[in-house]
Amino acid sequence: MALPIALYSSAQVRALDAHAIEALGIPGYTLMKRAGEAALRHLRSRYPLAHRIVIVCGGGNNGGDGYVLARFAQAAGLTATVLTVADPQRLKGEARLAFEDFRASGGEARSFAPALLPEGEIVVDALLGTGLRGGVRPEYAAAIHAVNSSGRPVFALDVPSGLDADAGVALGEAVRADSTLTFGALKTGLLVGDGPEFTGAVVFDDLELEPPEDLAPRLTRIVQAEIPAALPRRRRAANKGDFGRVLIVGSGSGMPGATRLAGEACLRVGAGLTTVATAPENVAAIAAGRPELICLALSEPRTLAEVLERFDVVAIGPGLGRSAWARAALDAVLASDKPLVVDADALNLLAESPVRPRADWILTPHPGEAARLLGVTIQEIQQDRLVALDRLLERYHGTIVLKGAGTLVGATDHTPGVCERGNPGMASAGTGDVLTGAIAGILAQCRDPWAAARVGVLVHAMAGDAAARGGERGVLASDLARELHHAVNL
Repeated sequence: MALPIALYSSAQVRALDAHAIEALGIPGYTLMKRAGEAALRHLRSRYPLAHRIVIVCGGGNNGGDGYVLARFAQAAGLTATVLTVADPQRLKGEARLAFEDFRASGGEARSFAPALLPEGEIVVDALLGTGLRGGVRPEYAAAIHAVNSSGRPVFALDVPSGLDADAGVALGEAVRADSTLTFGALKTGLLVGDGPEFTGAVVFDDLELEPPEDLAPRLTRIVQAEIPAALPRRRRAANKGDFGRVLIVGSGSGMPGATRLAGEACLRVGAGLTTVATAPENVAAIAAGRPELICLALSEPRTLAEVLERFDVVAIGPGLGRSAWARAALDAVLASDKPLVVDADALNLLAESPVRPRADWILTPHPGEAARLLGVTIQEIQQDRLVALDRLLERYHGTIVLKGAGTLVGATDHTPGVCERGNPGMASAGTGDVLTGAIAGILAQCRDPWAAARVGVLVHAMAGDAAARGGERGVLASDLARELHHAVNL
């Protein structure tokens, strides 16, 4: 079934299981059997020619799912070899019932040995589930390493073993799956942090459960339906004044490309009129490269105060630098009451001299900029990106776009969003400038910072995927800018 929009923490998933068992009266073993049935359906659908599977089971309920799958697979005519890292005689609860039923059906669990993995055409990971805390124990780490080295496609049950189900980081060794079937609710760790590195293709089965209405998700997926909601069909009699006037401030001496890219992105997402305020020596290069942009030579940044009233949205940061000229430009922009998009060196200047938080700005830091804004290390940001997002919102308010693989968007009184699209080809100079322009252009049209940030992130990622159709290596920021036009018109 399709992936749900809502994602939940592991604690919330446990609460969902408890609700099903205690409030709805569904036995825990019934849920485990539903998981085994769903796993068999997925196996036969994704790997229709595979007849021999090896299932590696641990000592908890994830292992119980594996025993149920093994029993059902054998009943369906497949050859299922179960390798166990934990003594089955020490299993408890539903996992013990699953093992006993597997053994009663004629199944046999063998002690784990790496040499046995090639007996299967598929290896199923049923070692560790969402309850993992701390580092992976040595015997499990060795098994995970062997699974990853087996040369066989790996199918993970619920979460890849060793992956933190909340933060999406490996707790030591972690299974690198080709596909992951997750049960009951979509876990945040599958889509945030390094989660996508380990999950492969994520599929979902709800086990015939629905989260209670009072269980608010930790995160939501940013989906394509949000694009027309923020950018509805245009009236036939519309004119450029209907779609916003944007000012992009940046490109200090010798940096014309940054605002050129941001300005083109702003136009490509449909802003009515875009002006670039830049160091005077950059004007000729920008105007020659994109004549649709209006260029404002900014000799004295304080003159910005005279022109800001003409614009609906102001973006600042691309190519700005950290000179006295840059600081004066930022001060002039911050003194205005215009909705802002703040990126790049404007963020670094904010980190050096913090100002009063604003509700109407969108900050778009990458992990390094986020670390400077919070006074921590990049490693601390990446160790739990959702927590980092919460801290940025607490300190700076407004709307925060924490860039990177699985870009996060947060705002006060909103459930954060995650973008699962995009690719490593986007890790090239200028793509952040394109995102700044895209968000500013959408904000000028919809006048909603939350919608503009979410949709800007999504169409930017979609443009990156379109630009990488011929391969990820060598994708340029200007390739993304050209593709934005298609993404906002889907």
